Amino acid sequence: MKNKGVFSICPTPFKPGGELDLQSLVSLVNFQLEAGIHGLAILGVMGELHKLSTFERRRVIETVVAAVRGAVPVWVGVRALGTAAAVEQARSAEDLGADAIFVAPLAGADDEMQVSYYRQIVQAIRLPVVIHDFPELFAARISPALAVRLKGEAGVSILNSEDPPVGQKITAVRGLTGDALPILSGLGGMHFLEELQRGADGVVTGFSFPEILLKVYALHRQGEQEEAARVFDRYCSLIRYEFQPLVALALRKYSYMRRGIIACDATRDPATALDHISRDEFEAVVRRVGLDLSVQGVQAV
Repeated sequence: MKNKGVFSICPTPFKPGGELDLQSLVSLVNFQLEAGIHGLAILGVMGELHKLSTFERRRVIETVVAAVRGAVPVWVGVRALGTAAAVEQARSAEDLGADAIFVAPLAGADDEMQVSYYRQIVQAIRLPVVIHDFPELFAARISPALAVRLKGEAGVSILNSEDPPVGQKITAVRGLTGDALPILSGLGGMHFLEELQRGADGVVTGFSFPEILLKVYALHRQGEQEEAARVFDRYCSLIRYEFQPLVALALRKYSYMRRGIIACDATRDPATALDHISRDEFEAVVRRVGLDLSVQGVQAV
């Protein structure tokens, strides 16, 4: 399975009445593929997994897998309060054609419980298991030493690290394991360039202009560090503005809606809505960096 590059987190589109908008979901997947992303992640926090019914989760997975047609790996999020529910979600994702699952740790669990939890999930399926390391949301911290244990004792395949300062964590994990445990960062791509320079293999994020991160990644891989930095620096204000606590999802859905990629920017409660000032600010930042919200497809960066 490919475990390097830029993996886009797809939000789950809804119609104005709150029901799933699967047509918009297919449109969003097609945009991501056109952009050249290396993988898709669905049904994480930004995919509003915790706000969907079991039936709706299945429909999202089926729709995305069918639209991707094997072109890139599809990761499916798993988040539960206990092992049985997590295993159930993981098996369902496997049955529906997922290529990997990314699993939130158990809230408040100690290291032994986390090792047992991940081990049981790994043993229940044949898919690679990714650690979704985001302590701000999951109330559980995966230390570098625990990440190594989860690789060796539980059999996880990848670390998706969103535990700031992520750069220091990448260095610490690399010091313990070398390249044995692939690491993909996140956090909106705000520190993507530095994370690559620290040894990250890529990023998993919902940033609504994936072409920017793809350009930075390609330049870095080609050894063109000064040009990678120039591109990253040019768009930093947009990356920063979009990845705001509480409203990042609303901003991303608004961005996709304005560009005609999805039909509606509705989110499900509980959620923080955008005010008109935030929308105006966002549009001003997009213009300032030379992008255009009236362009539906991939833009040159």
